[in-house]
Amino acid sequence: MALGALGRNPMDELVERALHRLARGESPRQIETERVDVKEEPGRRGPGGILSPGERTNEAAADFLAEELACMANTPGGGALIVGVADDGTRIGTRLDPDWLRHRIWERTSRQLTVAAREENLDGCRILILTCIEALAPVRYRGKLRWRVGTNCVDVDPIVWHSRMLERIGFDWSEEPSGHTLNDVSPVACEVARGYLRESNGDGAGTGLDSATDADLLRRLNLVKDSRQLTNAGSLLFVETPQPAVDYIRRDMPGGDSTLRIHSAGPLLAQVHQVEQAGEVANRVTHAAEGFARSRVRAIPPRTLREAIVNGIVHRDWLSPLPTTIEHVGDTLTVTSPGGFVGGVTPNNIITHPAVPRYRSLSEAMAALGLAEREGIGVDRMVRDMLAIGRPAPVISEIDGPYVRVVLLGGAPDEATAALVAALVPPRAGSVDSLLLIEHLTRRGWVDAVSAIPVLQRSSPTETEEAIRRLADARMGPGDPVSVIAPVHGVPAHQPAAFRLSDVARSRLSHRCSPLRLPEGREALILDWSRGRKRVSTTEVADLTGLSKVSAGKLLIGLADAGHLEGSRPRRGGRGYYYVPVDTED
Repeated sequence: MALGALGRNPMDELVERALHRLARGESPRQIETERVDVKEEPGRRGPGGILSPGERTNEAAADFLAEELACMANTPGGGALIVGVADDGTRIGTRLDPDWLRHRIWERTSRQLTVAAREENLDGCRILILTCIEALAPVRYRGKLRWRVGTNCVDVDPIVWHSRMLERIGFDWSEEPSGHTLNDVSPVACEVARGYLRESNGDGAGTGLDSATDADLLRRLNLVKDSRQLTNAGSLLFVETPQPAVDYIRRDMPGGDSTLRIHSAGPLLAQVHQVEQAGEVANRVTHAAEGFARSRVRAIPPRTLREAIVNGIVHRDWLSPLPTTIEHVGDTLTVTSPGGFVGGVTPNNIITHPAVPRYRSLSEAMAALGLAEREGIGVDRMVRDMLAIGRPAPVISEIDGPYVRVVLLGGAPDEATAALVAALVPPRAGSVDSLLLIEHLTRRGWVDAVSAIPVLQRSSPTETEEAIRRLADARMGPGDPVSVIAPVHGVPAHQPAAFRLSDVARSRLSHRCSPLRLPEGREALILDWSRGRKRVSTTEVADLTGLSKVSAGKLLIGLADAGHLEGSRPRRGGRGYYYVPVDTED
């Protein structure tokens, strides 16, 4: 019995979307993703790139496609290959027999991989769609194990592959019984745990966990099985890690000698405590000018520093022998942890995606100790805390390995930004959404419900409209009638509203908006607006840039003369006259 997805097959939807974009004229490079690739039939080009007519069988194509599909099958979710389109989008088609090809791919992959193959018609050209589901066992091609990262196939370590598979099926390794018992628990780790519980003044203190016996403490943290045997999470936290879990390096400046290195084994709680203390000592107090709202401001907000360190340690891949590397150089903290993102989390949705712990039991124990966010809002708080003092948001990425890397660019606060955020009324106006919008406006100059979707990591304009409305209702101080953002003037009544920083906010944050006032910055702003809104008028340009209407008109004429814009009618000027973009960004 075969079980498939209920409703429409998600892979079919991905393929249909790709075919629609190809039919619309987009190139393969523009539409290829981790799960969908576009290829011409290999082995059909001779000297000088001359294309042969093609045959029903093609061994070179079978070899190449078997390797690509093995890579796809090893990738979470599986994938699809569209065969018959060249890299430049030319439809060259294919005459390959799908049944023959399926059989040869099965043979080429040591009879491990069975793919689905079907014919399609793209602009009158016969193409093949080859799809494969995610493999339950690694599929090697000529001894190599590879999977897709982005749009490329890369080698993957078997341990990493098996770890990702366990995550996909919901297996919690941290909840499994370990080889340790309550007799192996470190008293030092228990005292560290009690210290964290007392510090948190949360669940731990309220339930008396901080005064419980060692055995009761671990039992109430759900780290004990069968009365005395520790789970793997309990073993990691309170006994020892198989290898040093953290490699902390402190340098006063880039390229400088290390002044401190922590790379020791023992209970994970003790390692975390040691690294956190070192990071705290190295996290310098910055000096703010007189009158600044905060008397003592750290280069990196302490809560953000802890969150980055703890996340990088707790949510790492514990089946990897490599440590979580923490480089603390000057005011910059870089945390690199083994294991990629899990459960559909990506850098583009990490703020809004529901929390997906790699090891639920371990995560819940750390949350109970006050070291992690039970609600899964740690990343939100990291972003908000950094933006609230005018520092860049954390840079979070997945790099080859795979590893997750978090970079905190600390330093002196931007006092104007911090003062503006601290004075926002009502206080909830200082949410992470509002701060992301303000930061975006200082760089881009405008926002609307559509352009805010990737900024706020939301899925629809309805959600972003609400966030923009909350910021538009905010004021910059008790009793202050001045708003933070204002509607852009000149937008036609039938078009959705767009917003910019209000004149007062723009003045207070002028140092951050200065690139937009340079000639090249103004041009970039206007072209960005015209592409996003599909039109631009003199009134809109004057409002966005602060220029007079005469100067705004000259700017638009210059962009039209350069071939970037064209007028809505042959005769320039007059009531209702506007420009439309004639070029698009690559």
